[in-house]
Amino acid sequence: MLSELIQVLPRHLGQHSGGMVICQGQLDSDVPLEPASMPGRVVVQWDKEDCADLGIIKVDLLGLGMMAVLKDSLNLISNHYGEEVDLAHLPADDSEVYSTLQKADTLGMFQIESRAQMSCLPRLQPKKFYDIVVQVAIIRPGPIVGQMVNPYLERRQGRQAVTYAHASLEPVLKRTLGVPLFQEQLLRMAMVVAGFTGGEAEELRRAMGFKRSEKKMQEIEAKLRAGMERNGISQEAQEQIVLSITSFALYGFPESHAASFALIAYASAYLKQHYLAAFTAALLNNQPMGFYSPATIVKDAQRHGLKVLPVDVMKSEWECTLEAVNPVVGRWSLVVGQNTIVENAEVSSEGATYYSPGRKPWVQAVHALVPKGRHSLHHQPREGRNSLAQHVSAGKACHEPESHRDGTPALRLGLRYVRGLHEDAGKTIAREQNRAPFTSIQDLVRRVPELRKNGLNTLAEIGALNSIPISPQRCRDTKKDPASFDRGIGRSSNHPITRSSDHPIFPASEPALSDVEGRLRGEYAFHRRDALWNAGAAANPSGPLLDTIPEPDHKSPLKMMSNEERLVADFRGTGMTVGPHPMAYHRARMEKLGVRRAIDLRQISSGRRVCIAGCVIARQRPGTAKGFVFLSLEDETGVSNAIINPDLFQQNRLLLASEQFLMVEGILQNQDGVISVKAVTVSALHITQAQTSSHDFH
Repeated sequence: MLSELIQVLPRHLGQHSGGMVICQGQLDSDVPLEPASMPGRVVVQWDKEDCADLGIIKVDLLGLGMMAVLKDSLNLISNHYGEEVDLAHLPADDSEVYSTLQKADTLGMFQIESRAQMSCLPRLQPKKFYDIVVQVAIIRPGPIVGQMVNPYLERRQGRQAVTYAHASLEPVLKRTLGVPLFQEQLLRMAMVVAGFTGGEAEELRRAMGFKRSEKKMQEIEAKLRAGMERNGISQEAQEQIVLSITSFALYGFPESHAASFALIAYASAYLKQHYLAAFTAALLNNQPMGFYSPATIVKDAQRHGLKVLPVDVMKSEWECTLEAVNPVVGRWSLVVGQNTIVENAEVSSEGATYYSPGRKPWVQAVHALVPKGRHSLHHQPREGRNSLAQHVSAGKACHEPESHRDGTPALRLGLRYVRGLHEDAGKTIAREQNRAPFTSIQDLVRRVPELRKNGLNTLAEIGALNSIPISPQRCRDTKKDPASFDRGIGRSSNHPITRSSDHPIFPASEPALSDVEGRLRGEYAFHRRDALWNAGAAANPSGPLLDTIPEPDHKSPLKMMSNEERLVADFRGTGMTVGPHPMAYHRARMEKLGVRRAIDLRQISSGRRVCIAGCVIARQRPGTAKGFVFLSLEDETGVSNAIINPDLFQQNRLLLASEQFLMVEGILQNQDGVISVKAVTVSALHITQAQTSSHDFH
């Protein structure tokens, strides 16, 4: 038929964006050129295989986002950790890195972060660099369809003897336990068992790299079988060898390629393990890339101990940046004991303090730690690069040089994550706040003419305007006469207090404890609805006659946003939240329903019926999985995996493909530390209106 005749013909003229031809002299003296569709670009008219046949040197350049992440990480490490890291001289046997890989704690790492990779790592248990080379190569369609994955893992765990389809293959396959995993091994196998020449092996390599190579592979298979017959290879061994080789037409890795990727994978793992703040900031600054959304990356970093601070027009740059975690602000900090108060409290971008379950509020801590009648706030010395101070004596001041106040950096979200905020406006905000702090929302609008009304409203909704200075005296006056509230530049005849989205700034003289308590209760706070109220006025200027007269911000008659409203605003405005995970707000309800947290599944025996729930962060239906669907559900403690069989997926297709939060009940499976739930029933979980995102069917 005509359709069969034209099936293998080129369908369109394409170009390799990273392919280069190298020759002496002028290029057009060796190959014909033609203009590309992009102005100023020229492409070679010949196909890449034709170029190779003629002996022309061809180089393929692969652009990887992770390379930019590594580069940015090194710059941040140099600037904020005071250390110089050389990727060419990373320790090759870092025990912490390999321990992390063995636990499949690899979110954000290059090539080994997908669900399939995570399900393989605990079984492979990498202990040296070559194990990472194997890990990168083994989760590919070629090895999977060729039924090479499980035999390799079984042999690595000592559960299966290492055997070879033919004794002559031992030198070729010994380093991969008798299982072919790399293209080079397949080519060498063809030369050993079928007597292929170097040219015939090259023909095989091309066929394996050609996406529509079924016909070519059939022709080569016939040559393979004929050669193996001549060499006395048994029929059973022939079938095994042919399956291994032909499967690689579906995509397999060269060993050299896998080794290069493994180097990058190890470097990303090393930087995440030892410089989490720098690596996470670089990863966020180079999105979109990788397998997970920025929201998932942020939550994973927080679970690993990274403090993530919200967008703040007084502190955020356009990109995500690092800030020193320093409870000492100006000259003062709260008195602390063995457990630092700063670690036990979280100040939201609403202007009030909120606490995670089980944490001790600041006001209680102040009363407990400060001796009666002595309401002084004291310095907290630092102890080492990655530690917070552990001991401070009450009632004693300690003056510490700014250069000594180091610690594990925190990550400040950049203005690039504010949806609807144009880059030119965001960069102007960053430039202006570095020149001089904003004194009011009107001042912000005046100094950033690129800022549009929708961008200003989004900044207000996400709490990015809450830290503009505010005076407690004027807040107290506002209770008596709301019209008298005038924040001005945040100064009054008494001491000023600045509302910051990550910590309070206390005055240069000792305040009354009632002032501290009032601030923590939100009495002096400028919350998101206050910001929206004033943003509306600032976005509608009075005209040139009154434009030069400062317009102070005022407290609004509106109530603060609820937890749900803040959550919805965060996801609508930035696609994420740095506050509690949505599931955390409903944990008590989940416990009543018998829902287990992701972190609890490891302690449950395999085969037991369990119920899990969370935000869907990934949906996968690989072509090699025979219709099975794999879900990744995130809660406040981590990620759990659910396996959906084809029948259950068909019965609940719309629910499984569209719902943001799901509850899954099924049988827990724990195979060599790889934990998943084989679903029996699935249902939608309605816990928030926040619009989350997921990585679906890619």
